Amino acid sequence: MPLNVVAGKKMAKKRPGLWENIRAKRRRIAAGSKERMRPVGAKGAPSKADFKAASAKKKARKKRAK
Repeated sequence: MPLNVVAGKKMAKKRPGLWENIRAKRRRIAAGSKERMRPVGAKGAPSKADFKAASAKKKARKKRAK
């Protein structure tokens, strides 16, 4: 993964999260890309655990920000 250098510290680039990827795909579909969302349970589709992990990360970030 490429690194960013901020104030002399090496930091990994922040990757887009699950919800940002979903929003981007919805925008592409709306623009006429002929893509389709994967059905629930399909190979490669996000699982309930993926959504739960994304939620936990968001809650942890909110808690740190306070």
